[in-house]
Amino acid sequence: MTMQKTTSYSNARTFNLILTSMLIALVFVATLLLNIKLPITANGGLVHLGTAMLFIVSILFGPKKGAIAGAVGMGLFDLISGWTLWAPFTILTRGLQGYIVGKIAWSNGRNGRSMGFNLFATIISVPFMIAGYYICEGIIFSSWIVPAASIPGNIVQNVVGICAAIPVCAVLKKLPFFK
Repeated sequence: MTMQKTTSYSNARTFNLILTSMLIALVFVATLLLNIKLPITANGGLVHLGTAMLFIVSILFGPKKGAIAGAVGMGLFDLISGWTLWAPFTILTRGLQGYIVGKIAWSNGRNGRSMGFNLFATIISVPFMIAGYYICEGIIFSSWIVPAASIPGNIVQNVVGICAAIPVCAVLKKLPFFK
């Protein structure tokens, strides 16, 4: 009996580790391969589908996996693509954003099944992402004025992410695996 419980627990942990790793990879690849650098400000700005994937993961799998996938997936992107200075801020900001979306989408037993709450969750997370990167840029550029130029790009990135993620989640939540 004890061996059965140990094996079952071990299998569940292994599955959880593999699933979390795959979600991190999905966020990373969506950020890496599907991005457009915006010519808005001197420090640029990036619109990528990693935000949509972060929203999808958080809605489908909850706050913990959303936070981990967003933080690690986008943090890795920053580390390998020339945005290294941003990585610590991305890890904190995107981890928080994934957690917020998942926590709201999964509140009161909804488990991401309410499209209204999913939309609400993504919208509520946007000011936290914007504030996180605003503070980051304020520290990096030693100015609280310069970061304001990145806000429009961050808004565009989140709107694109929401517009992509909500319909995808509506379809995926109909599949037996996600019910």
